[in-house]
Amino acid sequence: MKLPRTTGAKVVGTWKSHHYLYHAQRDVIVTVPVHSQKTLAPRTLQTTLFQAGITVDEFRALL
Repeated sequence: MKLPRTTGAKVVGTWKSHHYLYHAQRDVIVTVPVHSQKTLAPRTLQTTLFQAGITVDEFRALL
């Protein structure tokens, strides 16, 4: 079967439930759930920030 010609954005879009980001300073992978622009639950965001090793105040400063 021949593979379709497509863009990277479309490929990511087909597997868009989670994004995995590598945090080089901590040598860890940070998982961010992405579900159709839904707001993250507070506990989910807290877990993501913990994985990234940043505080809520640091995160707010980045927004």
